[in-house]
Amino acid sequence: MALLFPLIFFGLMWVLLVRPQQQRVKAQRALVLSLEVGEEVVTAGGVIGRIVSLSDEEVELEVAPGMVLRFLRIAVNARAPEPAAPQPALPEPGGADEGGRE
Repeated sequence: MALLFPLIFFGLMWVLLVRPQQQRVKAQRALVLSLEVGEEVVTAGGVIGRIVSLSDEEVELEVAPGMVLRFLRIAVNARAPEPAAPQPALPEPGGADEGGRE
């Protein structure tokens, strides 16, 4: 009985702490290995850029026209989200749309 509590405790710790971390590391490793030239990515520092060159250890990102920055490949955190579709402009307050008064 005295051995049961520590075993349950360590089992819960593994399920709640260690296993999710292992899954995050595995997903990060898969992302880094699947990078391709032309993709838009986000680095650990929040820099968004398009990949212009890849090597085993480094990635070069174009962050503005003609501005290329070098990062370690493992610094890439995610693919950049797709830009949202532009929203239609709202009518101006006090215009003709408010009950026909101008």
